Amino acid sequence: MTVPRLPPLPTIKDVVKLYKLNAMKQLSQNFILNENLTDKIIKKAGVLTGSHVLEVGPGPGGLTRSIIRQCPEKLIVIEKDKRFKPILQMLADAFADSNGKMDIIYDDIMTVNMENLFPTTEAKAWEDKSPKIYIIGNLPFNVSTPLIIKWLHAISEKRGPWALGRVRMTLTFQKEVAERLVAEATDSQRCRLSLMAQAWTRPVLHFIIPGTAFVPKPDVDVGLVTFVPLAVPRTKHEFNIFEKISRHIFSFRQKYSIRGLATLFPLECRSELSQMMFKLSDLDPQRRPMSLTVEDVDKLTSAYKYLLEKHPEIGLYDYRASKRLLSLNKAKDIEITSYDVL
Repeated sequence: MTVPRLPPLPTIKDVVKLYKLNAMKQLSQNFILNENLTDKIIKKAGVLTGSHVLEVGPGPGGLTRSIIRQCPEKLIVIEKDKRFKPILQMLADAFADSNGKMDIIYDDIMTVNMENLFPTTEAKAWEDKSPKIYIIGNLPFNVSTPLIIKWLHAISEKRGPWALGRVRMTLTFQKEVAERLVAEATDSQRCRLSLMAQAWTRPVLHFIIPGTAFVPKPDVDVGLVTFVPLAVPRTKHEFNIFEKISRHIFSFRQKYSIRGLATLFPLECRSELSQMMFKLSDLDPQRRPMSLTVEDVDKLTSAYKYLLEKHPEIGLYDYRASKRLLSLNKAKDIEITSYDVL
């Protein structure tokens, strides 16, 4: 397929000025106006020719133009901000003139139903190579972390786009978040997000984009990350319980691992059961959280589920709720004491 010859279009910079499309701080918007950079980003996404592409948050259409130049069979864009309607419609019309198909959905990506966005004819077996379906986005900083957690959950359950196979994602994140996503064991950046991303996908950090490349310039640089779902996940456990164990491990990231995992249990049995978790896992309770591999956390999750079978009541324990209750009780004690003094 040849590169489509789009009709002459004003530059992204001119369109932004024409429609007075200033980035909105409350939506964490930062535009990429350099088309050489958007072309570089799209090349890292994969071979888009003849594929189905979903772009999240196209804004003024910088990445959109670069996607169109790669000749996908169909492009779907999801944009929350309707101020971009004129420019996105202009790109859709231009793509249509080159026999391309572009659908525009004005909705919030955090709530949009992604179940039927792609044709089932593109489906591949999970163990097969990735289908010709791609998700791409220059994500607003305020949704990037909750969105990737949501999508990792969907990957783990093979639903949404991932009901059709191991769909790849190429997304932008704040530099620090991007580095955390790919941080290996012993890396100081390793955290819960590292474990979640690496349990179900192979995240790759391609390059860092300087903040000066965006309009307006953010206070941080940005990393471009591709996620390829694993044919065989590195954990056998359900997403929610693996996430729970990961979250508790890193709740005291500078302490020994047992310090965070102990908060899974009520105070009266905390020491005994947390020690038992490490004994069942054949792991050292004095390992630091950053040193644990996905496989280590998988073992600890197995141990926790075993203890749940023996003591189902511990599954109802919520450390954060107990802390809130303790704080409330202390406040009441202070009020009573103050009243007595008066």
